[in-house]
Amino acid sequence: MSNHIQTAVLDWQRIDGIDIPISTQFGDVYFSKDNGLLETRHVFLAGNELETRLASLANHDYFCVAETGFGTGLNILALMQLWQKVRPDNHSHLHAISVEKYPLTQADLRRALAAWPELSEFSTQLIEQYPLAIAGCHRLHFPEQRFSLDLWLGDAQDVFPNLAATHYVDAWFLDGFAPSCNPELWEEKVLDHIIRLSTVGTTFASFSVAGVLKRGLSKHGIQISRPRGFGHKREMLKAIWPDPHVEITTPRLGQSRQQQRIAVIGAGVAGLSVAWAFAQRHHQIDLFDQNAPLAGASGNPLALLNPKLCPIAQSHEHLMTLSWQYAQRHYQQFTGFRPLSIYQLAQKDAENLLELAEQYPSNVVTAHRPAETPLSNQFASLCLNQAGAIVPKQLAEQILAHPNIQFHCAQITAISATQTAPNIWQLQDKQNIWSNYDQVIVCCAKASATLFQHNEAHQYPALKAIRGQVSWLNNAGHTLALNQAFSYGGYCMQLDQQQLILGASFYPNREDDQVLEEDHVHNYELIHSVAADFAQQLAPITHWSGRASIRAQSPDYFPLVGAIPESQATAPIQQPLYTFAGLGSKGFLFAPLCSEVLAALVLAEACPIPQSLVHKLDPQRFRKKVKQKKPYFSKTTPAIDKEHLN
Repeated sequence: MSNHIQTAVLDWQRIDGIDIPISTQFGDVYFSKDNGLLETRHVFLAGNELETRLASLANHDYFCVAETGFGTGLNILALMQLWQKVRPDNHSHLHAISVEKYPLTQADLRRALAAWPELSEFSTQLIEQYPLAIAGCHRLHFPEQRFSLDLWLGDAQDVFPNLAATHYVDAWFLDGFAPSCNPELWEEKVLDHIIRLSTVGTTFASFSVAGVLKRGLSKHGIQISRPRGFGHKREMLKAIWPDPHVEITTPRLGQSRQQQRIAVIGAGVAGLSVAWAFAQRHHQIDLFDQNAPLAGASGNPLALLNPKLCPIAQSHEHLMTLSWQYAQRHYQQFTGFRPLSIYQLAQKDAENLLELAEQYPSNVVTAHRPAETPLSNQFASLCLNQAGAIVPKQLAEQILAHPNIQFHCAQITAISATQTAPNIWQLQDKQNIWSNYDQVIVCCAKASATLFQHNEAHQYPALKAIRGQVSWLNNAGHTLALNQAFSYGGYCMQLDQQQLILGASFYPNREDDQVLEEDHVHNYELIHSVAADFAQQLAPITHWSGRASIRAQSPDYFPLVGAIPESQATAPIQQPLYTFAGLGSKGFLFAPLCSEVLAALVLAEACPIPQSLVHKLDPQRFRKKVKQKKPYFSKTTPAIDKEHLN
């Protein structure tokens, strides 16, 4: 199976002053020549009774719409427009999921959507965030609209089986090119997983009434009707998953939930990112740290977003590649973000590294010969053109200014369920008890295990300590470009106009955090090995400054993201504790996307990574398989597919 994404190849037909895109891959139009927007409203919006359902959402409710073909995004934009018209004045949220095998280029998308000037408010925002043509899930946020979109690029036959059922879909747009043009999209395998992601009250709508679609839904007991279609089409499909216990099933009104009070323990980049993710969803966050925000490994003066890209065929489930794309969009909303390019020097396996430039879109990475690589003329390089750096201190200041986040300096020593309510948590430090939390998320790196020591049934995975030291120095007169960074086993870039930052030493199984001259020497030797002329111009090591800290790394290098069920003899606990730790040296890269994954698990929302990757992040993955009487999930999380329990 190849996951290299090919963009759509289009022909254009101009009708009544409107450019109509036609797919050369499928020989079909993307939207009706009569009026594509009116057809979308008639078939998908009215067919799923969305105006009434969306207007009825209560405070903090979550409603999920999914479609089988993104195309020009017309259905999604029409949905956004309807949502802005009818959405209640509360904190309810609308989320959409869409899958596309052949995405339009950004230029073609802009041209196609120019046909609908009344949607320009929304299409402009979509075009600005439109993702790279790389397989996998691309989560886009529209916070002012209380709307979000997961755009999955890939073949529907590969994507749908691997979607995590962390939330049921409330309404389906069964769209795409006609079954006669694109039969693969309408096959039984795809429809079976559409049903897996649905439940009683889920609705379905389609312009097509083809037999393959009706049979695929009917075999699962879906109740089908065929009202009048749009324009010259005599019929369309409208369907609902019926409740066998009632005569008439009403459509689902989404996930009903209340505002959560959440404790996040640990204020490094993991805890800060988790706090932000939940605060943006309008939940109340108490953030605890025994010292201060960024006191540990996340507190360096500058953090570089430096992913090691995988072969393109693996991108759809490669955590680092997915995290890099999401982090780039995420950090742009903060003032401490600096966009830049990273030259990754090809010191070994040069052929495999440089080959990535041929696999990824040309605007993503480029290969450079030694003579074309700034800083060093000894090695060829792969230049990651879309990368960045973040100033952690500025990031923390903005996150802590969020009105839904309260920071507390306290060393939490124990977590327990209240005696009167086993699903409500309380925290304890040396002097205080902090009560009435619906959820607790432990983000204390290697120290996280201390808060789970009483839990004999579910031991916290062992994390390895890794000492790392960064160095910085005044290099006025020999500065590098502010929009460039260099990676070579270590890394270097300008901290600001006057100072260079170098990193980082890497010493497993050490927990000392004093700044050492020997680590400065290590960082100097790394840059000297690739750019001797530049290194010899730097100030003597005795004039360098630095910071040492301890990273926490899991045995398989994947973070721990998810639930660790609790058990206490005095009070049977139905609610798990959650953790996010073990980010190693990629904390700022992993934290934004993993926080979205954690929010999906805790709040029963759509998950922005495939189920296979959810398994790899599960904190219980290291535990020997033992028979459990019952699985543990959040009280807000619906049952998920059986595969998740293995």
